[in-house]
Amino acid sequence: MRGPATDRGRLLLVLVLAAAVTVFTATVPLLRGWFDLRVYHGAVDSWIHHGGRLYDYQVPGTAYGFTYPPFAAVAMLPMALLGLRAAIAVALLLNLAALAVVLRILTGRDWRRHGWYGCALAACLLALFEPLRDTFSFGQVNVLLLALVLTDAWLLATGRTRWAGIGVGLAAAVKLTPALFIGLLLLARRWRAAAVATAVAFGATALAACVAPDASWFYWTDALWDTTRVGRLDYVSNQSVQGILARLGEPDHTVWATAVLLVLAVWAVRASRAAAAGEWTAAFALTGLAACLVSPVTWVHHLVWVLPSFAVLVRAGYPRVAGALYALMCTSVVWLWFDDASGIDGFVGSNTYAWITLGLLLWLPTGQLSPERTTLTRSTLSTSATNPAPSPPAPVIAPASAHPGLSSGGDARTTGTASGAGRGPTRSASSDPTGSTRPPAAKPQSSSDRASS
Repeated sequence: MRGPATDRGRLLLVLVLAAAVTVFTATVPLLRGWFDLRVYHGAVDSWIHHGGRLYDYQVPGTAYGFTYPPFAAVAMLPMALLGLRAAIAVALLLNLAALAVVLRILTGRDWRRHGWYGCALAACLLALFEPLRDTFSFGQVNVLLLALVLTDAWLLATGRTRWAGIGVGLAAAVKLTPALFIGLLLLARRWRAAAVATAVAFGATALAACVAPDASWFYWTDALWDTTRVGRLDYVSNQSVQGILARLGEPDHTVWATAVLLVLAVWAVRASRAAAAGEWTAAFALTGLAACLVSPVTWVHHLVWVLPSFAVLVRAGYPRVAGALYALMCTSVVWLWFDDASGIDGFVGSNTYAWITLGLLLWLPTGQLSPERTTLTRSTLSTSATNPAPSPPAPVIAPASAHPGLSSGGDARTTGTASGAGRGPTRSASSDPTGSTRPPAAKPQSSSDRASS
């Protein structure tokens, strides 16, 4: 079905969609109250202005505090100069800028073909994507890290390898999960980029140790291994392999370790093949998927790492598959099993996002660019390259058309609500952001209220 033929009709459609998106985001998922940003701001403020210890701070009324590596706190030091409201405004602007970078890298120059109308429709669609809307309303850093990592993918694809690895290194210093991208660089035999990423990660960690020696010592010897700082592994927001096993009541770490090794084996084979074929977008997408699965805790908002996979699907000629999976991840469907994830329906439904991640890891198409599209992409990128590609030619990125255990980024979470058929009444989210404790009774919360901390 074609869209409106006139600019007035297009503007009207965009306004209607924007209104619908606003109503949806205000009623279906609860607002997160900038909870994680309150953790960051409060911890840094306490550390700098009140002489508190970085990892002792807790958001008033909760048991949640700062759980990232010390370099993340060092990078957030400018927040000590801002009030909470100013910090929220800056976080929104940074996330929007990072999202623009991500979309520019994933789409290449294709976005220009659609003009303001296409960009407006894309903005409406992106606002529905649960991992993105949670990242924004939590005040999280996931999109910033995704932008850093994909910048390295773009550098590798366009032959600008001199600076490749810096983004991955910085991301790995802020949260541990992106360190898997160093493994991808090693698999692809990009030795220089892997060395740069490793050096940057260790250098940033060493800088943090100099700035905050006590906090660094405490984190690497104590906080990192304290599984009680994050939340319950069986919390429905945990869409990792560990979350699946925890909801099954399987506490054996051997089972989890075996599953992780299998996931990593599949990732190593598929990602190395994608990189060897010059499919850097697919290689980085597969690595993001694997990182989400093997991390002990992957909250729903961490799944922004799935976005590159949708770009790969569209590029490979599967826009309907990409659209269906994307739409499913806009529904907040996993929260239907917030109270009870038992039974077959609970096993399938409460792990919906994890199944999507696993399915993409197993079947994400790679090496399926047509010769015509490959030629177009190379000619497009060559116009913006400042230096000739090394020999053999560097591969290109083809544009797309379109909480409770040890975690690498163990941050506190709130929950959302969703409605749907087949599961009875809509369930209310716990007031506990990471679900570390279950309330004696569900506390109904108006969709217009912010999630309490």
